Amino acid sequence: MCGIVGYVGSRDATDILLEGLRRLEYRGYDSAGIAIQGADGILIRKKVGRVSELAALVDQKPVSGNIGIGHTRWATHGGITDENSHPHVGGNGEVIVVHNGVIENYALLKDKLTALGFVFRSSTDTEVVSHLIAHHLEEQTRLGADPENPKTPLLALQLAIKNLKGTYGLGVLFRDFPGMLVAARCGSPLVLGMGKGEFFLASDATPLKPHTDQVVFLEDHEIAVITTSGVEVTHRDRGVTAPSIHVLDQSDDEAELKGYAHYMLKEIFEQPNTIENALRGRLDEDAATSKFGGLNLDTRQLRQVDRIVLTACGTSWHAGLVGEYLIEEFARIPVEVEYASEFRYRNPPLSDTTMVFAITQSGETADTLAAMRESQRKGHPTLAICNVVGSTIAREADGGIFLHAGPEVGVASTKAFTSQVTVLTLLALYLGRLRHMSYTAGRRIIGHLRDMPQTIQQTLKCHEQVQEVAAKYFSAQNFLYMGRGYNFPVALEGALKLKEISYIHAEGYPAAEMKHGPIALVDENTPSVFVIPRGAMYPKVMSNLEEVKARKGPIIAIATENDSRIAAVADDVITIPDVEDYLQPLVSSIPLQLLAYHIAVQRGCNVDRPRNLAKSVTVE
Repeated sequence: MCGIVGYVGSRDATDILLEGLRRLEYRGYDSAGIAIQGADGILIRKKVGRVSELAALVDQKPVSGNIGIGHTRWATHGGITDENSHPHVGGNGEVIVVHNGVIENYALLKDKLTALGFVFRSSTDTEVVSHLIAHHLEEQTRLGADPENPKTPLLALQLAIKNLKGTYGLGVLFRDFPGMLVAARCGSPLVLGMGKGEFFLASDATPLKPHTDQVVFLEDHEIAVITTSGVEVTHRDRGVTAPSIHVLDQSDDEAELKGYAHYMLKEIFEQPNTIENALRGRLDEDAATSKFGGLNLDTRQLRQVDRIVLTACGTSWHAGLVGEYLIEEFARIPVEVEYASEFRYRNPPLSDTTMVFAITQSGETADTLAAMRESQRKGHPTLAICNVVGSTIAREADGGIFLHAGPEVGVASTKAFTSQVTVLTLLALYLGRLRHMSYTAGRRIIGHLRDMPQTIQQTLKCHEQVQEVAAKYFSAQNFLYMGRGYNFPVALEGALKLKEISYIHAEGYPAAEMKHGPIALVDENTPSVFVIPRGAMYPKVMSNLEEVKARKGPIIAIATENDSRIAAVADDVITIPDVEDYLQPLVSSIPLQLLAYHIAVQRGCNVDRPRNLAKSVTVE
């Protein structure tokens, strides 16, 4: 959450920062601001609202310079106001700070700094950081430090962050040290872009791609001093370190709209390709299994695993629930799916033969990262299923599997979900073949998986059906989503998508649980979405559907093509291809993504930037 950009070089920084903020806006869009250091000192422009409103302000009040920092905010401490927008000023203007993360002890620090005479103009935790750095800068000068020595601001920052409890990614300018940008990280991601005679700073690699493919991922407790002469990285414990340069391998145009009205719609329609990418090179027909290059565990170690924990948040948690069903059916290994936010604070009894998988799109989710680190601390093999190469979780995990889904810009995750489910299916196949699954069964599953990109392409033909259903129900205030077996997690995910982008209250349930409470919500104004493709659970779910019908609840059915029985009962039917039970989540989730999208469009909601949400949840 929140986005940081920075630039040091020979070009004017203003347009570079504004474009970078546009590319980071999915991380937060409550307000935005920039600080530019030029001939007139450091000038700040900040504004509540989207980056476009900041750009309009800059047009009215231009700023120019070759070094600067910018920020797009998702509010944590303090309301959405111009005063609370970043950048924040420390002392009498000698320090300018942008910050991602949460300072947990800010109230105590604020009291101490107020007693020292510092004046606070916002209600954010970030302003504490700016004043604290200014305080230590003042202390260094008072104690005789050379006010022109570039090591002085670095030492002031080091002393300041020793007092901070919580997480931070910082970009700092110093009024009296022009040409210097300092960055610091602890728990909140920062990436350096290494250009030719110019350098960049960002929360993730997205805004760096137009300028360079050479990046350095800062580690926790590292500080980078950036000037036109180069970058010097210092670790809290190890001192000056040689930065490790990585090459970005994602093309820049993947994050463009390419004629679609919204990123979410584009990403829904990319799923035939992203599922194919998740499968590419991972199907071994000769051995009737799947194969991975990054698990970093040999066959003997994997055979010893007798329990798996999948930990994740949000949509990734729903994918994990599908994974639980898959692994238990294919490999007969007990699986638990844990909310990462709970797992990190619990002390569950995990044996030496338990393996943990962290599932994440961004690779920066704070709770998932903390849960992974807790598992590693206790000595369990801890792997990741992740989309973003170079992310913190991808780098710190003991091994893992990349999704290769490309950038996902829409806040509501779509293609990452189906890619996660695809990878979990491959993992279940791999573990199953290590145990009791027959060669014939493995070959059959591989054949079905090979067909999935084309099957998803066929599924997307339901688009017009979904549009018609959305136009009929977009004014409803409550929805119920029902599914059983593999389609119960799909019901949860469908309800989440609707809540996220249309602001309609929606609940997902196992269909049989309806009689244990939720059926009380059924009335003529509450649509029930039944995920009911043909399969082992079809007769059971059909009975639940009839119970809603008897109480005059409107029914939207996600059903297999040519199902005449469901067409006679449901008010509206959206059809999907007929696939095996274990593959149904990949196809049944598609119409639910489209339904949420079109209802949100009908209601005039901002599909890609829903209120109160950000794409990457990097704070607890």
